[in-house]
Amino acid sequence: MVSISLLLSAFLHHYHVPAALLVGPMIIGIVMGTNGATITPPKPLYLGAQSVLGVMIGGSMTVGILTSFAHDWPMILGVTTLTLLASSFLGWVLCIKQVLPGTAGIWGSSPGAASAMVIMAEAFGADARLVAFMQYVRVVIVVGVASSVANFWVDPAIAAQMGAANWFPPLDIGGFALTLALVVATCVVGAKSRLPSGTLLVPIIITMVLHLLGVIDVVLPEWFLGLTYAMIGWVIGLKFTPPVLRYAARAFPKVLLSIFVLIGFCAGISVLLVIFMDVDPLTAYLATSPGGLDSVAIIAASTNVDLSFILVLQATRFFAVLAFGPSLARFIAKRSPKFDAERPLGL
Repeated sequence: MVSISLLLSAFLHHYHVPAALLVGPMIIGIVMGTNGATITPPKPLYLGAQSVLGVMIGGSMTVGILTSFAHDWPMILGVTTLTLLASSFLGWVLCIKQVLPGTAGIWGSSPGAASAMVIMAEAFGADARLVAFMQYVRVVIVVGVASSVANFWVDPAIAAQMGAANWFPPLDIGGFALTLALVVATCVVGAKSRLPSGTLLVPIIITMVLHLLGVIDVVLPEWFLGLTYAMIGWVIGLKFTPPVLRYAARAFPKVLLSIFVLIGFCAGISVLLVIFMDVDPLTAYLATSPGGLDSVAIIAASTNVDLSFILVLQATRFFAVLAFGPSLARFIAKRSPKFDAERPLGL
């Protein structure tokens, strides 16, 4: 799996596909998972990959980002609220139309924090298999669409210049060792915190604070980030197993439609950002894209965009989903017809 993923990633990278080191392993993972592969990446490595990404995101936060939030907070909160309301409405429709049993459609429609929503949904009695199915189908589609949009939009000359990045530059060993120590420490704290997505959330917060205080400069070489992206891509792809696909086969077309409706809605918001705030189109699209914070951050980091603006909107929505997602899902569920959460789909 590693060698095939490497070849596919190299092929995609050669043609300047953004986040090639995420997309390539993800595609291989999907193919293997849907064909009955039972490979499971070691959990510590996956949690560590999340923490590496969290440290990278936290290290990307600057005083300018906080200033941007303070200056544009009405817009940022407005975009976040509209996205949450749109996703909740789509989940409510899936629920009342009995596309999915119980409240799975509500939890599965949440725009971001996929792993956290799966954990929370199971805790509140929803079918975690279907929630995971919806969440990771959305992540895969959003990654695919966002990568395609980025690849289409980026100027070929810029893409070629970025594609010539030095994967093995001279390494600041001390800075790299300090960064790895921070990754390990925040990963352990995040895992023990019992927070949903704690191994991503805790590193973001701690690293952001340390970086803004000038305590640490994050040193993460490209080759190391590439391994991190690949690990996340494999885990996402391998979620798509035959039992999950068989269980959700009947609902798939309507689930797919709801995902594209949400992507289209968020794209519409990005158009408003371009018109009224003079944000460049690719930055606006990635900032409002309803994918996971980790996958969108990977795509943004590999393209010529305003990473700070994207991280502000994506992080705000990430925290909003964690804070209000469960309450919103329960609120909608109480006002929806009661279904048996474990009722089979009739397959």
